[in-house]
Amino acid sequence: MQCQTFIEIISTNTRRSVRALELHSPDDSSTQPWKHRQACCDFGCNFNFSFDFDRHFSFDFDYDYDYDFSFNFKYSPLTVQSVDLLKSKGGLNRRQHHTDAYFSDNLIVRRGQTFYMTIEFSRPFNRKTDNLALQMMLEPIYSNSTGINISVPLVDVLEDGVWEMKIVEQKDKQIQLAVNTLPTASIGRYKVTVQSFSPKGKLLFPCTPNDVYMLFNPWCEDDPVYIHNEAERQEYVLNSMGRIYYGTEHQIGTRTWNFAQFEKDILETCLFLLERGQVAMTEWRDPVIVSRMVSALVNSNDDSGVLAGNWKETYEGGTSPTAWTGSGDILRQYFKASGKPVKFAQCWVFAGVTNTVLRCLGIPTRCVTNFNSAHDTDHSLTTDIYIDEKLEIIKDKTNDSVWNFHVWNESWMTRPDLPPGNGGWQVVDATPQETSQGSFRCGPTSVSAVRNGQVELKFDTPFVFAEVNSDRIYWQKKSDGSFSQLNVEKKSIGVRISTKAVGSESRVDITELYKFPEGSKEERIAVERASRFGSKPTFYPSPTANDVSIEITMDGSGPRIGGDARLSIVLKNKSSSQRTASLLYEVMVMYYTGVLKATVKKDNISVDLGSQETKTIPWTLNYREYMNHLVDQGALLLVVTGRVSETKQILATQFNFRLRTPDLIITPQGEAVVGKELIVKIMFQNPLSQVLKNVLFRMEGLGMQSVRKVAYGDIDKLGTVTLMEKFVPTAAGPHKLLASMDCRLLTQVHGFADIVVKPK
Repeated sequence: MQCQTFIEIISTNTRRSVRALELHSPDDSSTQPWKHRQACCDFGCNFNFSFDFDRHFSFDFDYDYDYDFSFNFKYSPLTVQSVDLLKSKGGLNRRQHHTDAYFSDNLIVRRGQTFYMTIEFSRPFNRKTDNLALQMMLEPIYSNSTGINISVPLVDVLEDGVWEMKIVEQKDKQIQLAVNTLPTASIGRYKVTVQSFSPKGKLLFPCTPNDVYMLFNPWCEDDPVYIHNEAERQEYVLNSMGRIYYGTEHQIGTRTWNFAQFEKDILETCLFLLERGQVAMTEWRDPVIVSRMVSALVNSNDDSGVLAGNWKETYEGGTSPTAWTGSGDILRQYFKASGKPVKFAQCWVFAGVTNTVLRCLGIPTRCVTNFNSAHDTDHSLTTDIYIDEKLEIIKDKTNDSVWNFHVWNESWMTRPDLPPGNGGWQVVDATPQETSQGSFRCGPTSVSAVRNGQVELKFDTPFVFAEVNSDRIYWQKKSDGSFSQLNVEKKSIGVRISTKAVGSESRVDITELYKFPEGSKEERIAVERASRFGSKPTFYPSPTANDVSIEITMDGSGPRIGGDARLSIVLKNKSSSQRTASLLYEVMVMYYTGVLKATVKKDNISVDLGSQETKTIPWTLNYREYMNHLVDQGALLLVVTGRVSETKQILATQFNFRLRTPDLIITPQGEAVVGKELIVKIMFQNPLSQVLKNVLFRMEGLGMQSVRKVAYGDIDKLGTVTLMEKFVPTAAGPHKLLASMDCRLLTQVHGFADIVVKPK
């Protein structure tokens, strides 16, 4: 290559100075010196000079008269020496884009918002003769799908909603750029190349491995995931700890969950997961498509997704769903195993991981628990229970089930694909229940559409509607084999729908978002509108001679596991005549999904009721009667059916309840200080008169990047365990320490502690 020289001329009254900048030696080697160079003036003076390769040289000459003179020289190419993406966690970019909490050292930005970078060239940038562009390439890493190539031009004035950049500062050979991105750009990991243009041509400077990660932007008004309230953005995007509710409508339990969306490898895992979705990268711009894709990819039923579900009684070869305390360990296992599903999960684990993935990608998301959640298997939009002539449940025909609770997610986004008014919160459910368009997935489903009974709108609105607002109908088999309707319960499905409050640890009831008040005119209209799309007739005849009512009640927060369960059966005679009711009760052990395992106890009761009399019948289930039938969640279902002798009225009701488990008590011993050892005491008492075998404790949080496991062994019946664990906090501020116990005989045992870590 020939040497290219940039020459600057300085003139005073008595002196001319020439300064030249040499860029390239003949063989591109910085060690090769140049020996001679000649510059000519138009007044015939020749100057010979020599210099070493220090990139600068100068020469002077004096004269008495003001001669005009000129030099012949060539322009030098504009070569990029270095690029700084200003990616430090405490720097301007990461702070302004609310990405400073991510573990990754790469530049992480949110679309639709300006970010800054600096470029150093081999010579000063000349806006008149030089030009510049960025090449942003979104390319697949783990698949063969087609990528996206975007050219970002240099402009003088930035406009919103356009890929472009401008120089905001120039110092000698260095410039600082402000780069605008589209609020509808595809999210993902972009490779950046600087293109420099000069009269000598174009040069490319790849910035690899300094890739740019681009996420959805809830702070940008033009992004479909924009949410206007800052407190909600802090909660639904930036909060890495949350609460998931479980149990029954009368006994709501709480567990703290570490979403871990900012931890090591989590962002990389989320993008790895999107590539496995086999959806074109051009569609990664749409939160509707991305959230629907994630709902399929978090379960492994048909696409080797993150989690394998298991609702059986054994978890050999994996981890019990009740033992997980967060999503980080699950996602890292999946990533390190190159996409091998992690075992095992149930609904709250699917929801916890989905929450992590969507928050990590920038979509505001929360976990929601629906109590008495119906699973409509025949698209009737009703929950049907069949009983025989003896008033016993026909188990092989009662295919619809009612889960004690079911956890899904809601994500916030606009829905331009639906009629106006259906944006906002959308149900996204990764638990594999039914297929949707050929895959096990659900949503995004407009919560507004569910409330209004608009089940014709996509996606999966009929299924979600049935989960929260179907009627529970009891049918009795007649002698000819047909079934007649006995009773309709219009208020039992979809109750106390719950999520964590914004900015606090409280539970918020959001049932009103899903349906109008039970029994109201608006609620009945929504049900009738939805039922037109169901698979069964929509006419619900009113029961006759309905003057005796029955319900089951429970005092306080309910029974604890290891103790006796005590409930009450309440009968009310609303007539002025005496009534006699013959009751049959049956209590069954039930998985939280509503699937029955076995009958524990059944019996008959005869009750005489006087005029306008209310009678309460105590009912007790002893520990010894259920101790050998326990399943996950310790759920039990009491079904009471009966007949009123005088009127032949049929009575039917049911009540599910759980046996509450003890908590792990976590107590820090002393102050928590960054870099100093902290001892934490964890206590547990076995409530059972049985030995707990092969107990494993799991701990995470407090800034740890992985889960700590402690294999304890066996715990004696009614025995007490005390663990003294040592931790060294790495970051100041408020933290949570989570712990759970993994034991086949006793599940859903966990606890947490709030710990404020002081700086050194």
